[in-house]
Amino acid sequence: MNIRLMAAALAASVVLPLGAAKATDLEVTHWWTSGSEAAAVAELAKAFDATGNHWVDGAIAGSGGTARPIMVSRITGGDPMGATQFNHGRQAEELVQAGLMRDLTDVATQEHWKDIIRPSSLLDSCTIDGKIYCAPVNIHSWQWLWLSNAAFKKAGVEVPKNWDEFVAAAPALEKAGIVPLAVGGQPWQAAGAFDVLMVAIAGKDTFQKVFAEKDAKVAAGPEIAKVFKAADDARRMSKGSNVQDWNQATNLVITGKAGGQIMGDWAQGEFALAGQKAGTDYTCLPGLGVNEVISTGGDAFYFPLLKDEAKSKAQEALAKTILDPKTQIAFNLKKGSLPVRGDVDLSSANDCMKKGLEILKKGNVIEGTDQLLSADSQKQKEDLFSEFFANPSMTPEAAQKRFVGIIAAAD
Repeated sequence: MNIRLMAAALAASVVLPLGAAKATDLEVTHWWTSGSEAAAVAELAKAFDATGNHWVDGAIAGSGGTARPIMVSRITGGDPMGATQFNHGRQAEELVQAGLMRDLTDVATQEHWKDIIRPSSLLDSCTIDGKIYCAPVNIHSWQWLWLSNAAFKKAGVEVPKNWDEFVAAAPALEKAGIVPLAVGGQPWQAAGAFDVLMVAIAGKDTFQKVFAEKDAKVAAGPEIAKVFKAADDARRMSKGSNVQDWNQATNLVITGKAGGQIMGDWAQGEFALAGQKAGTDYTCLPGLGVNEVISTGGDAFYFPLLKDEAKSKAQEALAKTILDPKTQIAFNLKKGSLPVRGDVDLSSANDCMKKGLEILKKGNVIEGTDQLLSADSQKQKEDLFSEFFANPSMTPEAAQKRFVGIIAAAD
């Protein structure tokens, strides 16, 4: 798809007469379709509707990997929505460069986003050539291991305190008929688990050299070989998961059918929806209990360039609503994520969210791979780890060799 060649077609297609639709109706596309995600979206919709506008929900099932191509196709094909979710980072980079996305710099300046959004890297990820093109809504960290306390009790072993103890407990879990590690079949889940293992085992500096500096020599080295060994352990432990979606894998942990899951902090929204309490029913280990670091990825809303003046005003209202303190609290408590504002009260957060807030406060953070790699490089990485987890005959050495090639060619 040539995004730039289709820019002109879009520019012509978005000119609508003001009376063609409700001027304040705004379609918002996203891929939040699990139970907890739907509850969080409802908070955004309620807050936006309170401005006198109307949120038209455009949920797309199947996770970001399914939804993003549809969103991009609509924007380039002349059927843009009013606003759309993307992850923090480079997923909308080509759309912005093609002139298809709205510049939010004036709104950001009026609302003092530079003063309130923390860490500043979130707003940096929205900034291209000095202009701001998105409104961050949350901080989602991948670096978590979620454990079922009931599963370990049934297996007769203590709840692990770190990754090594978890691997050691796997045989007891298997003997009790419990899958040690739940991993869904979507490619991004396996790739994300590898990224988490890299930070925990190889450390923050190595993660930075590989993904930020694109250092292929480090990617080929002994520290990353240790990570692939851990990924091999994870692959063996995940045998028998037999689910596709991430929330289905989380449900295996909630129901005690799996011992644990490496997944972002959005998983705790599912635990909350199931009525489970952190520290009592489940345990969370940031950085796999090895290296307490969190990534500052997450979600942001982009706004396609429209020529309908009323809808453009509604876009501004939504951008402001997303960053409103009350909206930030209501949405993120349901979503399981951290707020992007550094000045909101989250005293009602659960123990796991408070752990994340404390790590964030200490500044022990990394950027997510969506912020560091292009969408194409990210897709290649996802394909590799999807195959690695699905194909036991692929050796860690062979997988590392392919990984080195991806990093060497990454932009």
